[in-house]
Amino acid sequence: MEGLSDESTSDDKSKYSKGCLHNSSPKIATRACTILSTMALERQRKELTAFQKGQIEGRASFMSHAEIDDELGIPRRTVSSFLERVKTRHTINNFPHPGVPRKTSAADDRYIVRTAESETRIPLAELRIQTNLDVSEQTLRRRLHEEGIRKWKAVNRPLLTKEHAAKRLKWAKAHQHWMRKDWEKVAWSDECAVQRHSDPRKVWVFRRQNDSEKYAPKNIRGKAKGGGVSQMIWGCFMGNKLGPIAFIDGSVNTQVYINVLVDSLLPFIDALNADGITDIVFQQDNASCHTSKKTTQFLELSMNQHGFSIMKWPPNSPDMNPIEHIWAHLKTELHRRYPDTVFLRGSPDTVRRVLQKRLMEIWWDIGAGVLNTLIDSMLRRVHALLAAGGWYTDY
Repeated sequence: MEGLSDESTSDDKSKYSKGCLHNSSPKIATRACTILSTMALERQRKELTAFQKGQIEGRASFMSHAEIDDELGIPRRTVSSFLERVKTRHTINNFPHPGVPRKTSAADDRYIVRTAESETRIPLAELRIQTNLDVSEQTLRRRLHEEGIRKWKAVNRPLLTKEHAAKRLKWAKAHQHWMRKDWEKVAWSDECAVQRHSDPRKVWVFRRQNDSEKYAPKNIRGKAKGGGVSQMIWGCFMGNKLGPIAFIDGSVNTQVYINVLVDSLLPFIDALNADGITDIVFQQDNASCHTSKKTTQFLELSMNQHGFSIMKWPPNSPDMNPIEHIWAHLKTELHRRYPDTVFLRGSPDTVRRVLQKRLMEIWWDIGAGVLNTLIDSMLRRVHALLAAGGWYTDY
């Protein structure tokens, strides 16, 4: 604000001075003067009146700025700033403030921000009701934008409870000192359903901002009802060594899962052992078919026979499993290399055979560089989970 002045007068200052100089020891008086001077500077400021401006301008020709401060009780900085503007503009009048006066105070703005941060899901109309401010939704939006707050689409993540977060944090603390060489010994595994239409790539189109072009056939990305034909797969890798990929017909139950482990996991572990790699840790999530009594008994027997251990996995934690990025890679490459995948014709079995052939090719083309990058990410993943207190991470 232009032309600001303290509300104090010279009489106030003389009172402060007298209070500081009398009835006190020199040390107390000095400290009191310092405190009172600070208080004087921190008082609320207001615009200079026309009379005050005239007083300053009339004394400027024969008094210093400090002397004007002493006589009128107007801070020297305000005096100097005012006289400089008069010299530049050739007028004592303030420039008019542009635009419509602001409808909210600083306290209102803070209240709006606090309410939005505590109730992140409410729409602007509800925010207007809760704050009980006589302003439009557009004004609320502008105040939030000034603080860098906008409405964003909520990120999709597996639902976590306090119990889940506590277990995830416990897992992160147990592995926070693991080095890369430790993570290289983990055999990561998971299942994934690959649909004919499951192209994860975003499609961008040039169009004008109107409904006629928005819904024009050339600008629509079609989606088949029910997602189309899908192929369930299981895969694993350890360090920079890619394990086998297994194709599963139908859903995965306990017996199907055990068959996959017998046909794919155990031969892979045996091959690693033959190469001199020991102390292998097998990772699997907590799907019911993974933790059933029958599967648990099978794995306990297999651990003794094939020489590996099982990592205790925290609940709802795909963000800690690097193989999830391989699934995204598979789906992207499938549609990049074979754009006709979405248009495959024939019976479900025929389509699945084509998907299997293409996925097998893409799987074995995954290089050691990709796997090394995923292993390198484990230290950052654990650090992110610790920083989040067991809650959601950006992985």
